[in-house]
This record gives sequence, C-alpha cells and structure tokens, in this order.
Amino acid sequence: MGQSAHRAPAEAGAQSFDQRRWTPASAGAQIVRYVMLLALSFAAFVQPAAAQSILRDAETEALFKDMSRPIVAASGLRPENVEIVLIGDNSINAFVSQGQVVYIHSGLIAAADNANEVQGVIAHELGHITGGHVIRYSQGAGTATGITILSLLLGVAAVAAGAGEAGAGIMAAGQQAAMGKFLAFLKAEESSADQAGAKFLSGAGVSGKGSLSFFKKLQNQEFRLAIPQEDSYGRTHPLSGERIQWLEARYRADPAWDKKTDPAIEARFQRVKAKLAGFVNDPRQTLIAYPETNKSMPARYARAYAYHKTAFPDKAVAEVDSLLAEAPHDPYFLELKGQVLLESGRPAEAVEALRDAVAQAPDQPLISALFGHALIATEDPKNFEEAKGVLRAAVARDNSNPFAWYQLGIIYDREGDTARAALATAERYNLQGDPKLALASAQQALHGIPENSADWLRAQDIKMVAEEAIRKDKKR
Repeated sequence: MGQSAHRAPAEAGAQSFDQRRWTPASAGAQIVRYVMLLALSFAAFVQPAAAQSILRDAETEALFKDMSRPIVAASGLRPENVEIVLIGDNSINAFVSQGQVVYIHSGLIAAADNANEVQGVIAHELGHITGGHVIRYSQGAGTATGITILSLLLGVAAVAAGAGEAGAGIMAAGQQAAMGKFLAFLKAEESSADQAGAKFLSGAGVSGKGSLSFFKKLQNQEFRLAIPQEDSYGRTHPLSGERIQWLEARYRADPAWDKKTDPAIEARFQRVKAKLAGFVNDPRQTLIAYPETNKSMPARYARAYAYHKTAFPDKAVAEVDSLLAEAPHDPYFLELKGQVLLESGRPAEAVEALRDAVAQAPDQPLISALFGHALIATEDPKNFEEAKGVLRAAVARDNSNPFAWYQLGIIYDREGDTARAALATAERYNLQGDPKLALASAQQALHGIPENSADWLRAQDIKMVAEEAIRKDKKR
C-alpha cells in the first residue's frame, strides 16, 4: 500500500556500462543517459492516478465518506476536504497523490472481507498525507540522485585516468548506494504511516483488527508469490511480518480492539462490494460468485449488474424490483433501475425511477446527472427545461463530472445558446485533460457571453489554464 512497490531497474543500468566500451569523449553522453534512466526509475514509484480509470458511483462515494469521517477527524484533517477515490484496477493497492486524496483500487475492495479492513487501509494512507510524504518524496529522490551523480563523476575521472574497471566499479557501487538510500527512505515513510494509522484508528474509536487482518492478507500474497521474507533490503515497504508484529501489539493494547463495526456501515459495504463486482467483473464470474440460489441483498444487487451487462434487461429489472420490494425508497436501487431502463432504450420509463431517486437523495449530483440525461434522451422538448435545472444543480454541487457538463451542453445547444454550450464543452475538455479543445471552446464562449458576467469570468479562467497547459506541453 502507499507508494508504489515497484523496484527500479538497478541491475539493468549497471549492465549497460559493462557492455559498452567507455572513452573520455563518450562519458558525457553516457552520464546524461544514465541520469535520465535513474530519473525514470525513480518516477516509477509515483502512481499515475490520472492515467488510470476513476470509477464514480454515488453510493460508493457516500460510503467512503461515512466510514472514513471519524478517522479523518482523528487525523486532524477536515472530513469535507478529504476525498476517497475509487480506481478501476484489480490489483490490491491504495495510494496517495498530491492534495488530500486517497486512491483505492477496486481490487482492494474485492479482497477486503469487511469494512473495517478498508478503514485500516484508509488510516494508513492518511498517515502518508499528514506526514507530507508526497512532498518529501522529491527530497528522498534528490538525495539518491546526488549520490549517483557524485559516483558518476568519480567513475568518469577514473576512466579518464585509464582505470576503466575501477571506474565502472565506482559507478555501479554508487548506483547501488543510491537505490539503497532511496529504498530506506521509502521504508521509513511506510513505517511512519503505519504508526500514524494506528494512532488515527485509536483516536476514532475504530478497531485495528481489520488493519491487522489485511496486512496478513498481504503477507499471504507474498508467500504465494515466493517473495523473500527474511530480509527487507531492496524493498520499498517493511516486511509484512515485521509490520504485523508491531501493529498487533499496538492494536491489542487499544481500548477499541474489541469494538464492533457499525452494522449499518458493514451492510452498506457488503452492498457496495457486490455492486462493484457486478460492474467490473465478467458476468459469468459474477453469476458463479452470486448464483441465483443466493437471495441475499448483495447477491441480487450483483446479479442485476451482471444481467444488465449481458443484455438481459428484463432479468436485471426483475432483480432490482425484488430489491425495491424490500426498500421501495432506496435511492441507489432506484438509480440502478433507471440506469438499466435508460441504457436499454426506454428513457421515458427511466425518468420515473430516476426522478424518485433524486427526490430521495437530492444531495447526490451523480444521480441528478443521470436523471438529466434521461430527460434529454426522451427527445421531448417539454422535458428540456427540467433537465437544465437538474443538470445545473448537479454541476453546482460537483463541477468535476465531465458527463454532467456534456449533457448540459446538449441542453444549451438545443436552446440555441451556443456560447454557453461552448462553455460547458470547455468545462468538459478541461476536466478530461485536453487543453487545446478546452481553449478553443473557451474562446468561442467568450465571444457570445456578456463581458464580466460569472460565466464570462469562468471562460476566462479555463482559457488561461488551457494556455498555460499548452505552453508547458510545448516546453516539454
């Protein structure tokens, strides 16, 4: 967990020096190449969150907020400022990037048996945030790079003096020392996050049993992969056995050790876990894991998604209707029914379920965005004014949803308001990381929106951000 556990290709770098004959004239070019390789290997430790698929779901995000709130408060951070983001990746991992954002892989949710295990992971990642580890990362990399550059200079001097083998040895030793220094830095930060996470769980009155059981899962995975357990050298994380030994003593002494997880939180977690399995897994796999003989709420939830993915909308709706028979006002069951109907080409029927879902959960902009989409999909002009109101409310609550901006842009275009349609398009491209198209759309919006109005100022902001991004791209 935390920062990436990939190892830099130290051996490959050293081997390239042994295979090539060095001369003083070629030394400068080789130094540049080697330093670039080292920089790339260090960059491999940074998780490329933006390049991965972010999965957004109103129910899941609400659960993450509620199950993490006491832990975030115990960490000294403000719960409203911390985001828990779900990444579509089947590996068991979680990490932090810039800001107060914890990224959790879908594979981790699948591997977790209960909500308490995920709470333990969140507490650990909050330890990275409060410890400023992302900011300090460059310091650790800088120290290692300094060691490497010094060894390169000494090695080149030896080569220039005619001691080729000695020079190569100096550089290889410098590389090994640099990586050892950097890996030790990372392990220290992981240990620090372990300690902080244990403190936050205790402060929140949350048991550490889940954290401990999840570390044991990781240890079992290491056993299956035949990862050596006797020596932590060459690893980015401490040995799982070492972490378990320290954490077990710490958690067992805590008054919250025997405290049970809130049953409502646990029930919600099991729902979300099944829902996620139905969404990301192959439908055949889902139906094996949740056979029709399993009549539990999570199983029916998972099967509804599996049937929807295999183009059996009637069976999907039947499963959702069985859920709604038990909980007729559940906004997330209503949302799923609306989604199935909408994506099966029945938008008029979807509108009724989604309108009810929004009424039951007016604070969930993702549901509102889907409702607005359904209203537009009816192709009934009488629904467009309601759609505009719903979508404007959705982006006011959550302006980071490209889909909602796309739908709002459709409404403005239908109304003939091409300037605000362009602004909505600029918002969408800005969120999707396409500065060229964001700039073009923002410039189009500026030509048609009254100067110095709120929308005009927003178009100006997007224009400046896009221009700066394009400038940086050209510089790179």
